[in-house]
Amino acid sequence: MKSIKRIYLLLAVLAGVAMFSLAGWFLLKPPPLIIQGEVDTTQIQVSSKLFGRVAAVHVKKGEYVKKGQLLITLDSPEIQAKMAQATAAQRFAGAQRDKAFKGPRQEELRASLSNWQKATSAADLAKKTFRRIDRLQADGVVPAQKRDEAEAQWQAASKTAEAARASYDMALAGARTEDKAAATAQASQAAGAVAEVNAHLHETALYAPIDGQIVDLLCDPGEMVSPGFPTISIVDLRDAWLTFNVREDLLAHIRMGDVITARIPALGNSLIKAKVNYISALGDFATWRATKASGDFDLKTFEVRLTPVEAVEGLRPGMSAIVTRGASRP
Repeated sequence: MKSIKRIYLLLAVLAGVAMFSLAGWFLLKPPPLIIQGEVDTTQIQVSSKLFGRVAAVHVKKGEYVKKGQLLITLDSPEIQAKMAQATAAQRFAGAQRDKAFKGPRQEELRASLSNWQKATSAADLAKKTFRRIDRLQADGVVPAQKRDEAEAQWQAASKTAEAARASYDMALAGARTEDKAAATAQASQAAGAVAEVNAHLHETALYAPIDGQIVDLLCDPGEMVSPGFPTISIVDLRDAWLTFNVREDLLAHIRMGDVITARIPALGNSLIKAKVNYISALGDFATWRATKASGDFDLKTFEVRLTPVEAVEGLRPGMSAIVTRGASRP
């Protein structure tokens, strides 16, 4: 009987020791490490390249848009005035180019021919007059002065006829090659000015650069916008990832390509698998500073990005993502 009591007592002691050990293990066991991050997506700020007033906003916040869809129309009277100026300059340059290549009109050719013929007739008459006076002077009828005057008039009339012939030949030949090249270059320059203003005019209509959802409208009809001023924010919900800021001492078991399970509270604590595809140190502002003068050191913070292995319905930017790891493996 005493031996049975001893056995029961021993068993009770063993049970107490086991329970005490188990309680101590639970109490001394380090809690699991919880790392919190958030969901992020590609976000694009649509902005204008010129000054203008918002004429119309064609979308609403929360609306899904397709790439190339019209978002905002701007009104810019200055650009329209520049377009009128550039178009007029282009017409003028084109007319100058056409004039250079077509050459003179038939009326101008006939006028040049008439001037040449007139100068030729005058030169012939001056020549005949000189010959008569030359004979008379040889016979002693007229003084030498008259002969010299007649000869000078003949030479002047001949030169005038040559100049008229050159003018007629120049009219027949048309514009010089250099003039044609200059007219062509001027027309090209005017066309470039029109193309430049057209490019600015195209910027008065803002289009969606990607498929996505409108998350923010930063302007209303009637407001002025300036170059580079964001007007609309679009997010691409198909390109989502999880971002975590992790101390470097917790990176021991996180490697590129690892697949980690994360919990999304906003989706009913659903678990998703995501692959590590980016690890990079953040700036000095995110460094964990040592709090002891000795025996401690600064720890940098790293940004870790994970891409879901499969598309997750309802995953939106700003949602929290939770990763739980044991204390020995963060």
